[in-house]
Amino acid sequence: MSASKPRILIATKNAGKLAEFERIMGPEFAIEGLDEIDLTLPAEGTESYKTNASEKARFVAERTGRVTLGDDSGIEAFALGGRPGIVSARFAGEPVSDQRNIEKLLSELEAGGSNDRSARFVCWLALADANGLVATVEGTCQGTIGFSQRGTNGFGYDPVFDFPNGRTMAELTDDEKDAVSHRGNAIRAILPTLRSVVVDGDDNA
Repeated sequence: MSASKPRILIATKNAGKLAEFERIMGPEFAIEGLDEIDLTLPAEGTESYKTNASEKARFVAERTGRVTLGDDSGIEAFALGGRPGIVSARFAGEPVSDQRNIEKLLSELEAGGSNDRSARFVCWLALADANGLVATVEGTCQGTIGFSQRGTNGFGYDPVFDFPNGRTMAELTDDEKDAVSHRGNAIRAILPTLRSVVVDGDDNA
């Protein structure tokens, strides 16, 4: 492997997600998103997080020849049968709005009348190189849906995702969030495989 850091593509233009990848993966890798690459990701389907993540990773890796991580994630409220789930990012329709998504989630929970506020965040990661899909992993994070929004350090549904200590995901510091989040758990799970791919010769340098 060359002395320079291996460059890893993340199949996203979401600045919040990219920042989390950079923090969690640390200085070992040079992380890049798709902002500087002229690619339009395929539309997300509704089959599974795993399928969406895999299609993103393969699509980018095949077209760039570079090691790529694809991500798909969502929040699942148990009282709503796991909704919004795979459509979390577009729960309230287009244009995409975190605020409208949160408002719809809280409204549906209230309308349902259940006392069950339990929920989980789910993240699937897929790793691909120029030859195709290498590995997939799942990361989860358990909590509850609060009744109001609190905190500003985060994105998506973070302000209404409560932990037993009374704080929301958006009230945690970056380090605290990364240590327990679904994306943090998924990234840590796939790092050994990612390192083996890089060490085996494709360091993208």
